[in-house]
Amino acid sequence: MTFVKRLPGVVSRLILGSSLWFTVPAAFAEYGLNFQPPVTSIGHKLLDLHNMVMLICAVIFVIVFGFMFYSIFAHRKSRGHKAAQFHENSTLEVVWTIIPFVILVSMALPSTATLLEMDDTSKSDLTVKITAYQWKWKYDYPDQDVGFFSTLATPRDQIENKATKGEHYLLEVDNPIVLPVGKKVRFLVTANDVIHAWWVPQLGVKKDAIPGFINEMWTRIDEPGIYRGQCAELCGKDHGFMPIVVQAVSAEDFTRWVSMQKDKAATESAGGAKTWSKDELVEKGKKVFASTCAACHGANGEGMGPFPKMAGSKIANGPLADHLNIVMNGKAGTAMQAFAAQLNDTDLAAVVTFERNGFGNKAGDMVQPSQVKALRK
Repeated sequence: MTFVKRLPGVVSRLILGSSLWFTVPAAFAEYGLNFQPPVTSIGHKLLDLHNMVMLICAVIFVIVFGFMFYSIFAHRKSRGHKAAQFHENSTLEVVWTIIPFVILVSMALPSTATLLEMDDTSKSDLTVKITAYQWKWKYDYPDQDVGFFSTLATPRDQIENKATKGEHYLLEVDNPIVLPVGKKVRFLVTANDVIHAWWVPQLGVKKDAIPGFINEMWTRIDEPGIYRGQCAELCGKDHGFMPIVVQAVSAEDFTRWVSMQKDKAATESAGGAKTWSKDELVEKGKKVFASTCAACHGANGEGMGPFPKMAGSKIANGPLADHLNIVMNGKAGTAMQAFAAQLNDTDLAAVVTFERNGFGNKAGDMVQPSQVKALRK
């Protein structure tokens, strides 16, 4: 086993995976050798299918290669054996046609039943719309009138190797999606920009998020807990910085959470009517920039790849109206997104104020949430 671990990653995983069936049951708890423990009925069925197919493949491997190696060894030319000559053995041809057919049917029937069950989103207790953005998720609960964005919460210092990486490095978010246990949850999955994929292994769910299309899937979580996933589609720069965190709670806790989200939305709405000081806007804007803009423009405004620097930027030091326009509506033909639908009035005002007064920029002016609100009309 020590020797196997010293082999290159892909090779060692193949060897370890093929030997899994001959190891002790305790090995099944190791994620590196098998699935994460499923917490939904579909997840359990997917694991059972995986194990069944792996076992069938292992048996076929042993039988086929056993015959092959025996034939090579026992009937080698050095022992004086000569190849037998025979043609049109009908019995043999029927046997080697029927056996693969039976094997395939034995795998196809349970697989098809599971796929049909995965596709049945009827009789759901709760609907959640998932919209993918570069590089965040938006969750809307239409029946509860709740909606919010979920973005990566791993500190930039960890990403830039300036601090020790945490236990959930790149798998932590500021706002997890909260779901009640024991309830059938129907997901409507789409995207705002490019193709993404919403994937949480322990729930047994994975669905592509495609702009202009709505895909459906469902889940029913059996156990309270926190379950983590990621975007599973290569969606561009920082694709790996788009985690998913699902918090499964009791029905009572879910009701309380919905109430708290509504109170939070009311507080944010009230903040949009408030007159903020420049220091307050700069402080809030710094946090918004770190979670929303730093992925492209750099944590210190230094710019990354094709994305321009904020320090000394003509936009950040130019007319305020032009700056607000490009942040709210984006720039056609570039990767600059429109943030009018992603950020509220206060966050937009704060991040523009921060960009015009941070990174050594000397514009010196500020934006109030009321000004942003007026531009939305």
